[in-house]
Amino acid sequence: MSQNQKKAIVLLSGGLDSMVSAAIAREQGYDIVALTIDYNQRHKIELQSAVQIAAKLEVSEHIILPLDLSRFGGSALTDDIDVPKSGVTNDIPVTYVPARNLIFLSLTLGLAEARDARDIFIGVNALDYSGYPDCRPEFIEGFERLADLATKAGDQGSGFTIQTPLQYMTKADIAKEARRLDIDPALSWSCYDPAEANLHCGFCDSCRLRQKGFEEAGIADPTRYALVP
Repeated sequence: MSQNQKKAIVLLSGGLDSMVSAAIAREQGYDIVALTIDYNQRHKIELQSAVQIAAKLEVSEHIILPLDLSRFGGSALTDDIDVPKSGVTNDIPVTYVPARNLIFLSLTLGLAEARDARDIFIGVNALDYSGYPDCRPEFIEGFERLADLATKAGDQGSGFTIQTPLQYMTKADIAKEARRLDIDPALSWSCYDPAEANLHCGFCDSCRLRQKGFEEAGIADPTRYALVP
């Protein structure tokens, strides 16, 4: 890291969105500290993707933090609840993890203050997504205000910026960004309910949105699916 290089904390799940968000941070010249949360999720294989992405982007530090949200349950990703496979709806699905992004951003904020970073990147978007309330712009804006109230840095006038470069992108836009940034989408993992042999199931909301994105972008989808709708 050069003396004048800015540092950013990137929330890196291992998914396509977080990968592209991290690559944008790299393109913008940030020294990246990546934070991955191992919350005992059903699709724990995404942690392997996060490791591969962090290595590809040559981040300066990659922290995998254990946080067992299966003790809370209440989600198909952390509890004994079937992952829906019938298609994306307008309702908040059972794959919503209670307050997940609020919890994750709080941890990311703590790391940012500890590392003297003022920029936090998160790969949320509010167009092609599963309808989670903690992906909305209003939530991000509210958390940014809260970050300044909750920290010593904010109290001293050195506030935080929550960077959401994908906020208004479709999945097709994100697929195109991955190609523009020359980062292989195959490194990422999206599926909520992995099939045998480390295949994407093809039918969960996340798989459907991923397929839709590559199809609409006119880009070959490198994802290995067990089945395709």
